[in-house]
Amino acid sequence: MLAWRLGISAILIPLIFFLFWIDQRSGESAIILWSFCSLVLVRAAYELKVMLSRRNMQPAWRIPTLLGVAIVTAGWIPHWISFPAPWNESLVWIALTVSVSILLLFLNRAILFRDPGQQMETLGSELLILTYLGLLIAVTSQLRWVAEASMGYLAIGSLIFAAKGGDIGAYFLGRYFGKTKLIPRLSPGKTRVGGLGALIGGGLASVLWFEFTTGRFMTDQAPPAIWASLVYGIVIAIVGLIGDLAESLIKRDCEQKDSAALMPGFGGLLDLIDSVIYAGPVALILWYVLPLKTW
Repeated sequence: MLAWRLGISAILIPLIFFLFWIDQRSGESAIILWSFCSLVLVRAAYELKVMLSRRNMQPAWRIPTLLGVAIVTAGWIPHWISFPAPWNESLVWIALTVSVSILLLFLNRAILFRDPGQQMETLGSELLILTYLGLLIAVTSQLRWVAEASMGYLAIGSLIFAAKGGDIGAYFLGRYFGKTKLIPRLSPGKTRVGGLGALIGGGLASVLWFEFTTGRFMTDQAPPAIWASLVYGIVIAIVGLIGDLAESLIKRDCEQKDSAALMPGFGGLLDLIDSVIYAGPVALILWYVLPLKTW
């Protein structure tokens, strides 16, 4: 199974970074990244809908998914059309679109109401799809511009490397040295040693990413201070681990091992992106507060 996971990773990771390379060359509009985020949201929303349907919930898929794509698209609007302040801020458009989407979900359930007994559970599950996927993916995608358009994938790559470095560190240290379970009822496979491995893996991956790639995005540009890279990686690893536990909460409560059977050894798409989208908003904050930009 380990060889299978490594083989699939060897295919997926270069493919994703090839798409990112094309998008980087396409300019600030980032149309390829928008398409990628929209497709990820559509598939992940389907997986989440199927899981939630195992409980006393029957969420719609089309309406929350379309609204989720609208929220993601809202983050691109200022980069496609010029507006005066404050309408030139992506987070303003995202917040307004989320607000309107919540109103529309309530309106839809009010129209469909016939008898008491299920609408609130269903509405709650649709709001979960909207916020957990639509909002988190929309905010995470703003890393594309947080460090200027030309350096957008330095920021996105830092999130992916730190989060997945934490995943890898947790997997290997937990598998070979972990004994004491971290939260056995929620995620039996996670151990305290694995949690330590996540911190080591995330911190190391972050330092390596900034040290070896900053100058490639901007010629002769020095990377940030090692302490800043290390803090960034450790924080992302911690939040990514919590994100993995958050998805485990959904799966365990819905009595499902994986979010889907999309890829053997990995599970569903949601199993792949859970730590990244959960840590995305925190990564955006860290790019504002830590001295990661040295230009």
